[in-house]
Amino acid sequence: MSAQAGDLVELHYVLTLADGSKVDSSRDRGVPFSFTVGGGRVIAGFDIAVTGSSVGEVKTVDIQPADGYGEWNPELVAELPIAPSQADVAVGDVVFINNGQPAEVLEIIGDTVKVDANHELAGEVSTFEIEILSITRG
Repeated sequence: MSAQAGDLVELHYVLTLADGSKVDSSRDRGVPFSFTVGGGRVIAGFDIAVTGSSVGEVKTVDIQPADGYGEWNPELVAELPIAPSQADVAVGDVVFINNGQPAEVLEIIGDTVKVDANHELAGEVSTFEIEILSITRG
């Protein structure tokens, strides 16, 4: 049986970047990851990679930004005023901007803060090693 839309799959994955750095690993946590194929819970490229896979299969796939965490968008970098309640903000902090989206603080310039609301992996090719542990027909 191979995974198809609507199936619940349980798997292990290791996510690395082009430079070989490991970003995340369900295997390192010792807890498999599960999701419903086609349910919109994972990046599109991950759904595509799992579709058609069988139990016991191990594959490595490169997911381009368009099917992964998106292209880096310069329009998501902005300078915003620092609210009095945020006076202790520091470079590297993650803050939530008006629309509730998280953004990383890049620079503090007087009473403004420069933030980047791009996903931390935007613009990166994501390499996933995926091992399918189980498939439950949906």
